[in-house]
Amino acid sequence: MKKKHFHILWLAAALFTLSGCNDFLDIQPVGKVMPQTGEEYRSLLTFAYSVIPQDRGTTTFRTDEVTMEGETNATSLDSYLDIWCWNDVSPDEATMSFGWQRYYQASYIANTVIENQNGITEATEAERNQLAGEAYMMRAYMHFLLVNLYADPYTHCDPASTPGIPLKLNSDVRAVLSRNTVAEVYSSILSDLNEAERLLNVETWPEGETYRFNTLSVNAFRARVYLYMGEWQHAYDYAADVVARHGALEDMTTSTVLPNYYQSVEAILSMERLFNASSLGVGYVNPDLLNLYRSGDMRKNKFYEQVSASATNVLKAGMNDFRCTFRSAEFYLTAAEAATELNELDNARHYLTALMQKRYAAAMYPHYETEVMAMTQDELREEIRDERFRELAFEGHRWFDLRRTTRQQLTKTYQGETYVLEQDDPRYTLRIPPEAIEANPGLEAEEE
Repeated sequence: MKKKHFHILWLAAALFTLSGCNDFLDIQPVGKVMPQTGEEYRSLLTFAYSVIPQDRGTTTFRTDEVTMEGETNATSLDSYLDIWCWNDVSPDEATMSFGWQRYYQASYIANTVIENQNGITEATEAERNQLAGEAYMMRAYMHFLLVNLYADPYTHCDPASTPGIPLKLNSDVRAVLSRNTVAEVYSSILSDLNEAERLLNVETWPEGETYRFNTLSVNAFRARVYLYMGEWQHAYDYAADVVARHGALEDMTTSTVLPNYYQSVEAILSMERLFNASSLGVGYVNPDLLNLYRSGDMRKNKFYEQVSASATNVLKAGMNDFRCTFRSAEFYLTAAEAATELNELDNARHYLTALMQKRYAAAMYPHYETEVMAMTQDELREEIRDERFRELAFEGHRWFDLRRTTRQQLTKTYQGETYVLEQDDPRYTLRIPPEAIEANPGLEAEEE
């Protein structure tokens, strides 16, 4: 046991000890003892899962999901207000930071596992493969989040020439890296998914371990990647495969379980806690979002709670049990959106209404189904975007959906002050953190 703890502490020190030089990651291992056994590598990978940032949840404050009107939690307000009003140039020092460095910390562990896969002792071949497969998935997911936070969206740039983020594909912390193009980052992500598919062999994890990547999460991840790329046929094919293999939906007309609960029948991967307790009370649900829920939509009263005449809280967040990275409803919507863009409208209607039937009261569903069946391609496109907003609100999707689609103008008001994010505003892409630029000044020039 002491030996195992020593290895864990070594890695923790390796990840969090600052070096005095201008290394890209600004971290330096302080020991040479490496893990050896399957149990030790599992512990290291568990540590990596624990440091994954909750940035998808933090981006909620940049969207039109949250209003600051009304009495907010003054203690936490300073942490989120500048994020909410897109003040990225001179934020308050108390402002919550996005997790640039922690993505690379998790990737460092993933690279360590990948490089040492064949040397892992006291483990079966299947166990070694599973560890390496999870490591490829983790590295891919870290790069995917980074490129969608800190680079222009794939669908609104020339991916082959637009600077993305630095790819970190080995455990050499001394290497000074430059930004790869957006296309190169996506190519690496898809390559890692191919490796993960070859290696992963656990289909379902028991309760308490559902944060770990499984076999189905590969195609779930692929569907999301291709959706963000606007590669509609691939997005459709992989989303349809996920639905075919894991199409269970919570019936909101009868179920007391929220669909983003970690043990929901919809759960595919319950890795990220997306909107934590400290976020609750900072703001309230935007009335414009609430108005999108139509008569008979069971989600409105199950996702939210009205606490005053002008304030509504979110119920599908805050607790540790609301962990959700991939769940089945997302892929009904992905298949519907991709089919619409492919002009396969019958398929789009099929996936959209299959989800709606589990979300609307039985007395109202036939009315909405009739409306959907009569929609044109443009009307379906708009309806599916609204349905994504209704279904996936406060689960870390909205910011990325806005980025990859319309990049629409957003207007917010707080204490008489109006803030505007213009259409196609550069602030739809986060600035690389000053500490990363200080460690590697070349990143700033590339950003400009």
